Amino acid sequence: MITYLYETVPTRNGEEPKVYEIRQPMGAPALTHHPESGEPLRRIISGGVGVQTSRKGASSPPPSSCGCGHGGCGCH
Repeated sequence: MITYLYETVPTRNGEEPKVYEIRQPMGAPALTHHPESGEPLRRIISGGVGVQTSRKGASSPPPSSCGCGHGGCGCH
């Protein structure tokens, strides 16, 4: 199971959407209505969480100052 973010679809001008965290199986289709209240919903697509690890003794290239990465884009 994974937790997805959903927000209500405002039906009136000035109405603020409510945000919900809803657990679903990974392959389940996106919900269109809240399972309990029936409110119309849309899934919020957001950035994921990354985990970065390092190995002891491993060398890594120096960071690029422009964000292009090692071997980069030639912006130096």
